[in-house]
Amino acid sequence: MATCHVALAASVLAICMVLTRATNPGFVARITVKGLDYARQEGIAALQKELAKLKLPDFSGSFKVKVLGKVHYTFYSLNLRSFQLPSSQIAPIPNVGLKVSIDKAFAQLTGKWRVKKRFLWLYNLFHKKIESSFRRTMEGKVCGAVTSSVTTKLQPYLQTLPVTARIDKVAGIDYSLAAPPVATAQSLDVNLKGEFFSLAHRSAVPFVPPTLAFPVDHDRMVYFAASSYFFNTGGFVYHTAGVLLFEITDAMIPKEFKFHLNTSTFSAFIPQLEKMYPDKLMKLRIKTSSAPFLTIAPGNLSLTPVFDIQAYVILPNSSLVPVFLLSVTSSVSAKIMVTSARIGGTLELGRLQLSLKHSDVGPFSVQLLQALMNFYGSSILIPHINARLREGFPLPLPARVQLSNLVIQPRQNFLLFGADVRYM
Repeated sequence: MATCHVALAASVLAICMVLTRATNPGFVARITVKGLDYARQEGIAALQKELAKLKLPDFSGSFKVKVLGKVHYTFYSLNLRSFQLPSSQIAPIPNVGLKVSIDKAFAQLTGKWRVKKRFLWLYNLFHKKIESSFRRTMEGKVCGAVTSSVTTKLQPYLQTLPVTARIDKVAGIDYSLAAPPVATAQSLDVNLKGEFFSLAHRSAVPFVPPTLAFPVDHDRMVYFAASSYFFNTGGFVYHTAGVLLFEITDAMIPKEFKFHLNTSTFSAFIPQLEKMYPDKLMKLRIKTSSAPFLTIAPGNLSLTPVFDIQAYVILPNSSLVPVFLLSVTSSVSAKIMVTSARIGGTLELGRLQLSLKHSDVGPFSVQLLQALMNFYGSSILIPHINARLREGFPLPLPARVQLSNLVIQPRQNFLLFGADVRYM
């Protein structure tokens, strides 16, 4: 069978996305030639299955033969035994889009045919008189099926690309286009807004995405660049919503630990606390005083969060009595983890720096509390936060696509990770 071409503009990727104003992206997805070739293989395999179900129409016609005159023929009860598409290509066309071509197709058919005038030599006329007409009919049917498959299968599948991804009751991620997709000779780049937003009240963040110097790596099928802006909009949204608040109670401290959360433990550092509230349990309420800001540099990810620790004494009637308020800063190192479909991470707490903002139990030296607060932070607070961070956030992937063979590299102002793709 002859060539059947299907041209797909890169803008087809935008059919399920809302085009926003052009700006630096917070998140970039790159599909390399290797990735496009994998997409071609999966697409052709799916197309072959669709074509195998193709219902072929009866085919009839006539031609003139000297002496005999008009010869009428009919093909009927036609079935495709097999269908192969051995030569196909998806190629990025710089500044244009994607070109998909299927250059050859081979089919094996079974069926019946008849002619109104039978002589044995009529069968030899098939190649000269009938084959070309039959081929054109079949090509039209197949190319129509290819076009229909793109319309009914590919476009709905592309609509599974997330425009927004809900994270929880507080926030979602905007993965809409920041600019039209860009095709080069080596890849197709899709620039996404890559921004967390509040589900309750969406408002602009007070900073802009940095420029990303995307490298020219092409070993993996896909690459993603997650800007520091992407992560920091998350911190801003959660802080603004007032949900970056954690409480530590004595029930959260393993029984074998020495430093339980009560006035007896604190008596070594604040003697007057034990005198005022002897043998009482305590609670620590930790809340960010400003949005945490992630800094990404080659080989390093770090935060310098600023938060307050309000300490309470728990009275027998369960009411809380505030006793002191600390302002705390710390250096925190971060590690990013990418799974088959999500991006998450973990934090490691550095040494805390304390200052006393207010005391209801008189003056005391906060330096004496340094080791105790480091213990509570590293043993109780950070594991609690990391449990949530490990759950991660969804990546902008279409349905049934998973990542493998991952590589992660911190670059200036963005995190680069590459992967191969598996269609499940």
